[in-house]
This record gives sequence, C-alpha cells and structure tokens, in this order.
Amino acid sequence: DRFVLAVGSAVFDAMFNGGMATTSTEIELPDVEPAAFLALLKFLYSDEVQIGPETVMTTLYTAKKYAVPALEAHCVEFLKKNLRADNAFMLLTQARLFDEPQLASLCLENIDKNTADAITAEGFTDIDLGTVFSAETRVSLPRRVSRLAEAALRPKELLPSRHQGPVAVGGHRVPRGGAKGLLTLRRGPNAPVRPLPAGPAQSGILMDREVVSLFLHFTVNPKPRVDFIDRPRCCLRGKECSINRFQQVESRWGYSGTSDRVRFSVNKRIFVVGFGLYGSIHGPTDYQVNIQIIHTDSNTVLGQNDTGFSCDGSASTFRVMFKEPVEVLPSVNYTACATLKGPDSHYGTKGLRKVTHESPTTGAKTCFTFCYAAGNNNGTSVEDGQIPEVIFYT
Repeated sequence: DRFVLAVGSAVFDAMFNGGMATTSTEIELPDVEPAAFLALLKFLYSDEVQIGPETVMTTLYTAKKYAVPALEAHCVEFLKKNLRADNAFMLLTQARLFDEPQLASLCLENIDKNTADAITAEGFTDIDLGTVFSAETRVSLPRRVSRLAEAALRPKELLPSRHQGPVAVGGHRVPRGGAKGLLTLRRGPNAPVRPLPAGPAQSGILMDREVVSLFLHFTVNPKPRVDFIDRPRCCLRGKECSINRFQQVESRWGYSGTSDRVRFSVNKRIFVVGFGLYGSIHGPTDYQVNIQIIHTDSNTVLGQNDTGFSCDGSASTFRVMFKEPVEVLPSVNYTACATLKGPDSHYGTKGLRKVTHESPTTGAKTCFTFCYAAGNNNGTSVEDGQIPEVIFYT
C-alpha cells in the first residue's frame, strides 16, 4: 500500500520515504472528506475516476493537497462540462480558490453572455466580493454592470465571507470598501446624476464626503478628484459578430515564444472583443496565451490580456477574449497578435485578403482587409497561420 501511494503522490512519497516519514501504521488526515479520500485511493489503485456533483470540489481539494495532477485534471474537466449560467459564479469562486485560470476564464465568459441568469441564480448573494469584482472586467454592457452591482448589494442575509470587517449602514451587509467597489462597477462619475440621490446617496454605503464629491463632480468645473473610475465604459450594442479569414484547416503549427501576427484594417468603426484561436492536434489541452491589438503606425498596444484557453483536440476555433473591448477605427492599420505557450496546433490555410461580414438583420457590411505583418510573426501571414477569427461588435 505504501509503495502504491508513494508512486502516485509526491506528498505520500514524502510522508513514507522523505523528511516527513513516520513508522506509524496510521496517518491522520484531518481536513479531507472520507468520500473524497476514497475517490483518491480508487484512482491511485485502479485509475477509476469516481466523482459527481456532490463530491467534485472536495475531491479536487484532496487531489491538489496530495499532488495527484491527473485526478485534479479530471475534476476540472468535470466542472467545465457542467458549467451553466446558474452555477457560473459559484464555480468562479472555486476556480479562484484553487487557482484554475482556464476554468475561471470559462466561468467569466459564461457570466458575460448570461449575466441576467447568473445574477438571479440561487446562492448569488453568498458569493464573495472578490469574485463579483473579477466579473466586472468581462462585463462591457453598462446595463449589465448596473444589474450586477445592484444584485450584489441586495439587502439579504449574506455569508460572513461576503462582509468581513465592519458592516455598512443602510441594511446592506457589505464592508464600506466593498460597497464603494460595487459603486465603482457602475463607474460613479459616468452614471446619470438623477439616480444618485435616489440610490447610492441614501443607501448608506458611501461616506458623506464621498456623496459630496460626486455631486460636485457632476455640477462644477473644474471637476474635483473622486475615488471612482471616471473613464467611460465602452457601450456595445447589437449582437456579437465574427469573421474567419481561412477556408481550410491543416496540421501542424508550432510555438517557441514568438508571436503570431497579422495586420488588418476595417471600413467602419468596430469594437474587437476577442480572437478565435486554433488548439492542439494532440487532444484536450490547455494553452497559455497573451493577445494584443497594436496600433501599427505608432506601435502602441491598445488592448491585451494574459489568459488561457482549453481545447478539445478538434479543428474548431476557441475563444480568447480581451478584458475590455478595443475600439478599431476605419482605414487605420492594426496588428492582431497572439503569443501561445503549448503543443503543436491546427492552423489555417487558403487565407482571404478581404473578408466581409453582412448583418442578417440590417444588411450592413463590415469589411476586413488583412496584410502581412513584417518581422517576427511565427510564420503567420495572410495565407497561412494562426488568429483565424476576429470577434467584434459594430
């Protein structure tokens, strides 16, 4: 038994053979659920994966604690497959707790697409403020952000994790700093002045001086400094669109730290929210990736995100999103850039220099023109390579 456990887990190996070694025939495991530990033992002895909705989180904790990455991967995959709008915030909390960036990214994408369902789900008010704040970077529609902030401030009995520290007045069991952060979600200086007296000003979540500073910011010039974000949100309207510049998919495309790049321009103002990228030819895999949009002439980075994505081994594209939409102006040259870390992937061929997206409702056309990006581009060009899709709003 000791040999099997030591081979399957570095922690057990240290317990039996290393500096933690003991001659006792019994080992105490005080913070592990019996069902989760049984699932761990079955996996180590027989490779049998025995997890379900009720045990997956405790099994994930146990797999991480005892350094069994294969079982950990099975737990994360189970969570990904069972991700829905009504559990996205709960799973986001767990993904942040267990440091699972790919799972967190999928949760945030789900929340961004299904904000209304996510914030009305049972248990939303039990989510810690840090998790609520992390969703703010994904929510670009002002109406959604307003609903997110209001939902997070529901005057409901919240768990202690939600309001550690002093409880604010006004019936909201939220710390003063947390309340201010939730108003920041609405970017107070950019909110309409009329709701301020009826809402935040009387809620008790702000100090008197903060209320005064916001009123002065709205009514006098020069405007005084306020402790809130004063940069307006990008207001996206309509439906999400995407274009694919390749007509065929092939294998294989390698990565050695060089960025895949391609230049593009458009005929009208749009907001780019992400790219579609190709994934592994070797089956389900996680990639780390940095995406950027660069103003070509000035070499200024207009938007970027260090993130990751999971692929299933198919030739499909996989979404990788920016933290905030990137404004792209007509007849201006931009460079789309993606730096991937991971195994060989699929890639596109028979690329098109011009790609047009036509709105099915209005008939309006958005025309993309792609050009070769000179320099280190990992081989990506108009004809072949990565960055097959651009995801945008008009």
